[in-house]
Amino acid sequence: MQKLIDKASTLMEALPYIRRFYQKTIVIKYGGHAMVDSSLKNDFAMDITLMNYIGLNPVVVHGGGPQIEKVLNKMGKTSQFIDGLRVTDEEGMEVVEMVLVGKINKEIVNLINQHGGKAVGLSGKDGNLITARKFEHSSSASSGSRNKPPDMGLVGEVQSVNPHVIDALDRSTFIPIIAPIGVGTDGTTYNINADMVAGKIASALNAEKLMLLTDTDGVLDEKGQLISSMNEGELKDRIKNGQISGGMIPKVTCCLQALKEGVAKAHIIDGRIKHAVLLEIFTDVGIGTQITG
Repeated sequence: MQKLIDKASTLMEALPYIRRFYQKTIVIKYGGHAMVDSSLKNDFAMDITLMNYIGLNPVVVHGGGPQIEKVLNKMGKTSQFIDGLRVTDEEGMEVVEMVLVGKINKEIVNLINQHGGKAVGLSGKDGNLITARKFEHSSSASSGSRNKPPDMGLVGEVQSVNPHVIDALDRSTFIPIIAPIGVGTDGTTYNINADMVAGKIASALNAEKLMLLTDTDGVLDEKGQLISSMNEGELKDRIKNGQISGGMIPKVTCCLQALKEGVAKAHIIDGRIKHAVLLEIFTDVGIGTQITG
């Protein structure tokens, strides 16, 4: 009997959060180990389906770095990363689009639909969802050169987001699953960091929350301990002194930018935890690092 009472208590704990986020948009960047482990993939699909059934509007932006790397390695290509971003040539861009749009996106859609959701797969090319431009690196520090910044190839950044495509799906209770591919005004296809895409989509939708799933507990201090909350000044200091580096830089940067552009809250959470999304949204404690302006 006590187990049943405990289950009821858990539901009651979730009630105020369900009420608070009812019909609100939650943008979730899905990536890392949570996309590779079959059990975690299944848990994530159930989390998103449950959110949709109880009246929230989840929007998923997914990555696919390990999967892309696996295909590139089979082709004998070596990847170069600068501040967590993959330098992308024309051949690499074909692989990125094939893996993200043709394989991973459809797998996520299919798994959510198997759990009773109504997921629809998109890339930035669909309905002019993401207009992109070439990413211009703002600093040459990572390249070890005092000269011009490195050329990132076909790495792009979001120029604009057309929210009407997603709004139309939300009104029909469909769940948008978005691959981070954008297209330039000249028709050029760009590979865009999924964290950055998630942040810009969250801004365009005036989302209640932006959540980034990672393979760490969140933002860690110099002792490797989780920092539960950080503001802009603290984050910039840690980037400057090197305590935040690599792939974590675009994550915290996109969180800060999204907050400036109207997103209510941003979180970096550990996607290796079962039902991490639900724990962050519907429990009193929450998990990961909350980013504040």
